[in-house]
Amino acid sequence: MEENKMITGQDSIEKSKEMAEGADYGARRLSGFIFYVSATLAFAMSCFQLYTAMFGTLTATLQRSVHLCFAIMLCFLFYPMTKKSKTRTIPIYDMIFTALGGCSALYVAIFYADLVQRIGNPSTMDMIMGVLTIIFVLEAARRAVGFPLPLISALFILYAFIGPYLPDLIAHRGYNFRRVIDHLYLTMEGIFGVPLWVSSTFVYAFVLFGAIIEKTGAMDYFMKLAFSLVGNTRGGPAKVAVVSSAFMGTISGSGVANVVTTGSVTIPLMKRLGFKPEIAGAIETAASGNGQLMPPVMGAAAFIMAEFLGIPYLQVVVAAALPAVIDQLALLGAVHLLSVKFGLKGIPRKELPKFFPIFIKGLHFLIPIGVLFYYLIVIRATPLTSAAMGIATTILIFFIQSLMFSLGWIKETKGERGAEKGISWKPTLSFFIKMADAMYKAARMMAGIGATCACAGIVVGVITLTGAGLNMTNIIIGLSGGNLYLGLFLTMVTCLILGMGVPTTANYVIMASIMAPALRAMNPDVPVIAIHLFVFYFGILADGTPPVCVAAYAAAGVAGSDPLKTGINAFKLDMRTFLLPFMFITAPQMLLINTNFIEASWIFISASIGMYALAASMQGFLLTDLKWYERMVLFASAVALVKPGLITDALGLFGFMVIYFLQRREGKGGVI
Repeated sequence: MEENKMITGQDSIEKSKEMAEGADYGARRLSGFIFYVSATLAFAMSCFQLYTAMFGTLTATLQRSVHLCFAIMLCFLFYPMTKKSKTRTIPIYDMIFTALGGCSALYVAIFYADLVQRIGNPSTMDMIMGVLTIIFVLEAARRAVGFPLPLISALFILYAFIGPYLPDLIAHRGYNFRRVIDHLYLTMEGIFGVPLWVSSTFVYAFVLFGAIIEKTGAMDYFMKLAFSLVGNTRGGPAKVAVVSSAFMGTISGSGVANVVTTGSVTIPLMKRLGFKPEIAGAIETAASGNGQLMPPVMGAAAFIMAEFLGIPYLQVVVAAALPAVIDQLALLGAVHLLSVKFGLKGIPRKELPKFFPIFIKGLHFLIPIGVLFYYLIVIRATPLTSAAMGIATTILIFFIQSLMFSLGWIKETKGERGAEKGISWKPTLSFFIKMADAMYKAARMMAGIGATCACAGIVVGVITLTGAGLNMTNIIIGLSGGNLYLGLFLTMVTCLILGMGVPTTANYVIMASIMAPALRAMNPDVPVIAIHLFVFYFGILADGTPPVCVAAYAAAGVAGSDPLKTGINAFKLDMRTFLLPFMFITAPQMLLINTNFIEASWIFISASIGMYALAASMQGFLLTDLKWYERMVLFASAVALVKPGLITDALGLFGFMVIYFLQRREGKGGVI
């Protein structure tokens, strides 16, 4: 019986891993000759990206064209047309689409010199290739991320043609077929715009860095560190999920992959301690989503934000740092409250690794991350250069390590050192295999991201061509009556709805192009980065919003729980984050704008207490179950504490302390 349960649990984990891989890498599991062909193509893509990251990117159009060529081809090779399509082989029509899609995207690079001479006056062949590229981008994006994004892009293309026939509020002069294709295909404002530029440079470099780091065993090291830090506290594995996801979030932008990597360890342990399956899955889902908020790697959207705003990426990292840490602490607080509420304990200390031995043993894992931060923060190099140096350092360190294993200078068995009699080149060969696999997986992941960014570029291209942004601004201002807070609420709702079917990156691009200008127009005094981070945060929160929340489905597979219940519980945990983005607008000091160290430190303390109060209000528990009016007071106290200011902080602390002492007086509670 126990054996059957274990098998069933293992099957669930394997299915969840397949789901995660399907979302990130494509659902096809190829073998034989066709696998080697597709793997070679993926490896070639990573080689191209690594070369341009190390030795300098090509001319912008050439870089984007080659990148899109690889992305489209890999999408048709690894993402089947439908869920019912065969996943072990590639049908002949997909081979044809692969060739045609790659050629149509590469056409811009091959005939670049000629195309420059005839921008605005495309030839018939230019038009044919432009139409094919648009079609293949839409289809590649549909396969990679689903139907909603290509549908939105297609509607925007239609909007470019039918402008004169629309109501005055959204009407425009209208454009003919030649002008639309020329703008979307042969300029830097459509398919080959900023989103694809970011995908072909910064994002790829960081994804490759994360893939290589993962192959070195760093993820296991981070998990052990997290267990040694918080594993013995109340609800230890749940807190491990939060801490390890934060560690992994600094070098990985994928919430789904984060769920499976950490969740396969933490979710079974949470269940063993007494967490209900849907709660265990929800905690891991929320933790992995939070990981995407952790600098320096916050996914493609953060890099696009820096390009949109024309500011150094480091400025985005600095602005996002304090809210990210506060949010992580708030999730830890929410998990702690759940653990106290259900009377759950931690893992006995004797079953856990010791912090300092683990920390010292894995210091070499931290060197590449240290190099990345050094170049990004101290040298103030570009993100591309910083990631390239991180990649080079990682490869060098672990190549040297593999040589030392091969020569017998160190042994792989625990605690043994010294020379060995024989020489074995297996560790060195294993190193090269792991690096090749990392480059292969990075290319598969970037195929979907590249197609998504190109598809989002279509939306941006139509907006710049038609002036739709101004129309949308007028509509939003009209709907909100010019009230900034109502405008923010409309933006939040739109982000959440759009995010149910559109990936975070595309969600941010669309909302930043349409809603951000309107919010800026309502109050020009609000820092523009605050508005963009507002959109960015809700884009990530939307990724975990039921009913479409892939991360929750993956976590539910590991937990053996109902996916919808898991998603709803994850959403409840995420609700504590809903307050933070509004504070970006009303109190930009939280983004370290126009503030000093003392003020920033106090903001950190007061906001952390406020987020804890909010978590208690959402969970309905502090020291014991909260009455409805106590939850209301805690909610109001949270709002006051999160908003910087002496008066609001004083009121918030007073409200929190009143509820705390009321609960203590009842004599039913545990510990805070």
